[in-house]
Amino acid sequence: MEKLIYPIWKSQGSSGDELRDAILNEAGPTLLGQENVRALRLSVVDSDVASAAGKRMENCQTLPDGMISVWLDNGGARGRVDGVIAGVVDRFSTYLVVEAEPIVNTAHRTAPGERGHGFCQVVFLQRPDRLTEQEWLSVWQGSHTQIAIDTQSTFCYRQNVIVRSVSAYGPMLHAMIEENFPPGAMTSDHAFYGVSDDENLKKNLDAMVNSCSRFIDFDKIDVIPMSEYVLKYL
Repeated sequence: MEKLIYPIWKSQGSSGDELRDAILNEAGPTLLGQENVRALRLSVVDSDVASAAGKRMENCQTLPDGMISVWLDNGGARGRVDGVIAGVVDRFSTYLVVEAEPIVNTAHRTAPGERGHGFCQVVFLQRPDRLTEQEWLSVWQGSHTQIAIDTQSTFCYRQNVIVRSVSAYGPMLHAMIEENFPPGAMTSDHAFYGVSDDENLKKNLDAMVNSCSRFIDFDKIDVIPMSEYVLKYL
């Protein structure tokens, strides 16, 4: 089984809510009707995450308006999936990834098709030139993972290492992160870092920034708050 991630861009003049509804009501049911689609998730920049705009970071590209994650028996047989997605978006790119899930969502699991609790922070990463792939993965998926868990209020955490781009259009990326936070974290740094006082906020923030600086160039990172919908679980 292989996981494909599709960053998607809405048509000019349409809204994030319209993109969300097109996926949920049109593309989603069609994709779920294909027997090779084992799981399906939508993340989208809609009006429900408008208050989280302050968490957005845009450095490397025109950021997508959403992201579709599809699990297929064979990623090479994605032609029908591509066609369905193309019918409801302006454009898309496609990446084959290897997913790790350091925190599995057990606290806020929703019924298929329902909006997920809080919001999903989607992060696009490029590996710094100063690090080899082995060094980068060792820091990120080794020592940093526990620091991220200990210093933030995430209730789900997925790390996607990009194997390759499998579409003609695809900005250079090395990883995508999906972190789910409670609703209060959209507007409160205290809620984001899971603390109630300024002293511990500074402690957690400093620890996170210092750890991230070891494997991230902050001028080469994109961060997008999104609503999340799981249409089908594995």
